Amino acid sequence: MLTAAELAALRQDYAQRGLRRTELDPDPITQFNAWLHEAQDRQISEPNAMTLATVSADGQPWTRTVLLKICDARGFAFFTNYDSAKARQLADNSRAALTFWWAGLERQVNITGMVEKTSAEESDAYFRSRPASSQLGAWASAQSEVVTDRVQLERQFRAALEKYGEEEIPRPPHWGGYRIAPATLEFWQGRRSRLHDRLRYTREPGGGWKIERLGP
Repeated sequence: MLTAAELAALRQDYAQRGLRRTELDPDPITQFNAWLHEAQDRQISEPNAMTLATVSADGQPWTRTVLLKICDARGFAFFTNYDSAKARQLADNSRAALTFWWAGLERQVNITGMVEKTSAEESDAYFRSRPASSQLGAWASAQSEVVTDRVQLERQFRAALEKYGEEEIPRPPHWGGYRIAPATLEFWQGRRSRLHDRLRYTREPGGGWKIERLGP
């Protein structure tokens, strides 16, 4: 176990670059995609990985990592089991937050907004694009439920494989997408002396975006 002193010594002074207001695109989705493409070009591992934060009915916050699969003017979409813990939490409270962290670029993006399900057509289209093994996994796993052991999970996978064989695997009714429609997006760039650059977009009533610099 690391001591408090050892943890305090885990310090990195960020120095790659800065972030100026004049460098930002007026549209935050365009700006996000520019950063995402740069992370991909720099071969950041899974640049579409994002931490999803939700709150349960009793007020307990929860986080987990999910993968961004659609990003457009409507927001940020991922796909999951509609019976999972995060889905139950989103049913109770449709507010959520996302964080993208790209260590190699000393950057993060923080997003808040309201969540709604994607259309059945979008969920079908993405499900068809998945490998067959992942499609079968969606049928085999009762996500977030207690599993007796690994053998049970593998047995359920084999049952799904035997059921569908070489046939086209349909999307389970309990599986689909969610989209976070952003209300705020904060672009964070690490700087020396912890004087980081933080620039936040906030959606205005008319649909435009206000951009403000925040203290680090």
